[in-house]
Amino acid sequence: MLTLLVIGCVLALILVAIIRYDIHPFLALFGGAIVYGLAARMETDSILKSITEGFGGVMGNVGLLILFGVILGTFLEKTGGAMVIAEKVLTWVGEKSINLSLMLSGWLLSIPVFGDSTILMMNPIAKSLSSKSTVSYAATIVAVSLGAMASHSLVPPTPGPIAAAGILGADLGQVILYGGIVSLVSLFPLHFFVQKWVSKIPLRPLSPASEVVPQLSERPTFWIALLPIVLPLGLIILASIANYPTQPLGDGPLAELVNFLGSPVIALLIGALLSFFLPKKLDRKLLSPTGWIGESIVAAAPVIMITGAGAVFGKMLQNSGIGDLVTESMKGENWGIFLPFLLAFGLKFAQGSTTVAMITTASIVAPLLGPLGLDSDLMKVLTTVAIGAGALGISHANDSAFWVVTQLSGMNTKQGNLSHSLGTLIASTTSMLLVYGLSLVLN
Repeated sequence: MLTLLVIGCVLALILVAIIRYDIHPFLALFGGAIVYGLAARMETDSILKSITEGFGGVMGNVGLLILFGVILGTFLEKTGGAMVIAEKVLTWVGEKSINLSLMLSGWLLSIPVFGDSTILMMNPIAKSLSSKSTVSYAATIVAVSLGAMASHSLVPPTPGPIAAAGILGADLGQVILYGGIVSLVSLFPLHFFVQKWVSKIPLRPLSPASEVVPQLSERPTFWIALLPIVLPLGLIILASIANYPTQPLGDGPLAELVNFLGSPVIALLIGALLSFFLPKKLDRKLLSPTGWIGESIVAAAPVIMITGAGAVFGKMLQNSGIGDLVTESMKGENWGIFLPFLLAFGLKFAQGSTTVAMITTASIVAPLLGPLGLDSDLMKVLTTVAIGAGALGISHANDSAFWVVTQLSGMNTKQGNLSHSLGTLIASTTSMLLVYGLSLVLN
């Protein structure tokens, strides 16, 4: 009980540091890990070992994945490729299904692009479609935000799912597959919610949409824009299939090639390289420290460092013997896959960042996979998706996405809570129920 109390106090200390004193999550997590090690009376050698093994181990697995994913998203955003994809989805679904079109567009774009950026990019379309129709502006922008939040939390290569999968040792191809299925299915109740509830909020655009977007002549074609997203995801999933126990591709040169190209680092490197073909003309300045590559590295660095600090915290817990303690204390209990969900949900609600909630939860849960009965290959994957489901909700006043939605649309805080925040709660609980159902059917 004393050790569990120490963990609770350290988590509270981390949250207070982030929320109350605006301390960077990296420093809060890293400092919290050392405080826990000292409070748990770990030997100094063990504390130092936890730092080097935790930080170094996760950097080799996750750091490059996050960086390549951010580079891909940056090029898609700045070349207008993301807008091309969104507009094509709109033509497929049709403007008669405006909210569904926007939700699907937000879902697709937020796989490679940060959720906040997706909402900002899609806002001109959401505003324009509302202006040209009788559909509430609240409905159009919340449709985008909920679609974006669903894939942002559940489908790699966004940083949170990649980091959680790396920390837990889950197969990234299967995380993409099951995370994609869960997030897509969760769009059904979200679409119903937007149509029947959010659309009743009487909100119209304050002025005609006038946001500047890249000129049509400068934007890539749809298929060129889509290729850097689809090819890496396809390669990763194909490699996962090749590694099934039945070995569908055999064990010869073909399987070896598929496993190499489908390894997450190589697949996302291919995607990042393909994104260089998105600009009309690739200027060398774009690849410079002050160009788009430099911007990508600056954007990826905080996430990579937070992931490393979270891994240090997890390794510190593991080396302190927390697994054996939980095994003993949870005899007769059956929290199972709901514990990671509840931890992520609580952390997201408390401090607002989806990525921080996922990394922190994965770090805490990693040494507990065995005691919780989640240490099989499949359950590691579903645990990653469950963490993403928890980190989906609730997006409220301490989450930047909440303010992006409300400030762009002109909604007040109450309207934002009744639309965007409530929608993320529905998405979170729906996704978790789907994950639980999959665990019963597949396990």
